[in-house]
Amino acid sequence: MSDARSQILDRIRTATGGAAAPPESRREYRHHDERSHAERVELFCERVGDYQAEVKRVHRDQLRAAIRNALKRHQAKRVAIPASFPQAWLSPSVEFIHDQGLTARELDGFDAVVTGCSVAIAETGTIVTTGGQYEGRRLLSLVPDLHICIVSESQIVGLVPEALAQVQLLVSRQRRPLTFISGPSATSDIELERVEGVHGPRKLVVLVVGEENP
Repeated sequence: MSDARSQILDRIRTATGGAAAPPESRREYRHHDERSHAERVELFCERVGDYQAEVKRVHRDQLRAAIRNALKRHQAKRVAIPASFPQAWLSPSVEFIHDQGLTARELDGFDAVVTGCSVAIAETGTIVTTGGQYEGRRLLSLVPDLHICIVSESQIVGLVPEALAQVQLLVSRQRRPLTFISGPSATSDIELERVEGVHGPRKLVVLVVGEENP
């Protein structure tokens, strides 16, 4: 094999007149987004919608009702939430169960999960969770069929490098796991048939929370 490789390379050199290999291309990545805050929020909502996820902008005072309505719309009755999830976001008409070490089998019996996130990326429409206080364990957001994720407008950055900079210390110092969520779980088989729910929830609802009414 080495002799054949050498022969091929010799022929290439002869054909190109022994020209030197071109210099390596310079890669200059954007590290800071120039868009305004309002533009980033709009772009994030647009990109999330492109992934066939539901996205709704709500005022902070409307959040509890928005969660309740999303669960009702999807007929979700038993709902798992992180252990430290804010009580103010919970509606008494829904059966919320705090995660105190639920197993994968137990989580499979829930209709939905509601979590927060650590950061969101406008350019890619991606949500990043790190197992934080309002996010819970990675397992929590991967097993139930419906994931309702709460994203504050202040958590939306423009670019991937900006998001990674925000979670860098959580990973390096606290060894937090990173989960990148870009729409509902979906994949394609060899016939390019779209299959949903293989690696996570089939349905994703994103509630983008702002201080002002949208």
